[in-house]
Amino acid sequence: MLTDIFPFSFNLDPVTISGISLWSLALYLGFSPVSEWFILQLSRWFNFAERSLYMSQSEYEKTRKARESQNAFYAAIFSIVPFLLIGGLCNWLVEFAFDRSWSISVGIIACIGCGVYELGRRDGQNGE
Repeated sequence: MLTDIFPFSFNLDPVTISGISLWSLALYLGFSPVSEWFILQLSRWFNFAERSLYMSQSEYEKTRKARESQNAFYAAIFSIVPFLLIGGLCNWLVEFAFDRSWSISVGIIACIGCGVYELGRRDGQNGE
């Protein structure tokens, strides 16, 4: 299927993809204030960039609410990219240090640990 689109072939290893995904999820959960900061900054940048495309203020204000919501959605999607890159690095380090079979196991442990940490962090914020 992909060979119909691309003139070359490349191998997508399921173990590597799942390891990178698990590490990215763990980092996204563990560093949720950083991910929220990324979302805020990307949303601000998207809104600024889109504002520069309009010539008149009245034309800009007509659909402002819908465009800001759409930009917030895009910012949330694109905020995953740095965590995918760092997750790939963490996955590679685990594969290099231990073995390929350990990358998924340690990724699952990291997801559980970071998930518990995030639940405790949010509970601590609600208790204050």
